[in-house]
Amino acid sequence: MIEQIHWLGYGGFRIEGPPLIYINPWRVVRVAFHADVILVSHHHFEHCSLADIGKLRGPDTKVIGNERVAQEIAGTTVLRPWQFMSIDRAGIKAIPAYSPDEQEHPKADGGLGFIISLNYHDIYYAGDSRAIPEMQSIRPDIAILPIDGNGTMDVNEAAELVKQMRPRWTIPCNLNPDSTTQIEAKRFESLANKYTQVVMPNTNKK
Repeated sequence: MIEQIHWLGYGGFRIEGPPLIYINPWRVVRVAFHADVILVSHHHFEHCSLADIGKLRGPDTKVIGNERVAQEIAGTTVLRPWQFMSIDRAGIKAIPAYSPDEQEHPKADGGLGFIISLNYHDIYYAGDSRAIPEMQSIRPDIAILPIDGNGTMDVNEAAELVKQMRPRWTIPCNLNPDSTTQIEAKRFESLANKYTQVVMPNTNKK
């Protein structure tokens, strides 16, 4: 399953199912095959890019997000925290994502992470979040965690979360190519590899 997950840059990913799932697409190229599902974690521009969603969205694409996302993107299916829906062979559950005591990602904004159950694997995309109590019961096979510390987990906090969750694989995200976050990703790898196999993201926009 890990081979079917492709980093698109920053916090964006493509999961090759079926169904074909995109998460927070960012600076993507137009594709021949429309997405079956586009998951949007919150309304900030680098995660809710209308131009990129427009490149991937077809007449049957289901866009899933919170109420703020639905205000930006017509036809969005709104999921609230802990709600679940099935699409083809995938199950998708919305998980709260927020940063306590920080203005960048307040709980009131209703940010989401997602657990995607596909091909007998649970993939947890944390969204823009700090480590929060709602994560304590999550035990995914694959975790995708932010490590940039921009109102989200930093390297140390993400490594502690991995120690708690013990996913088989972990992919760090919210990375900018050719920047210091690549150095931070290497530091995360050295801290977390005791508890998980860290998969360093490589851009693959085919």
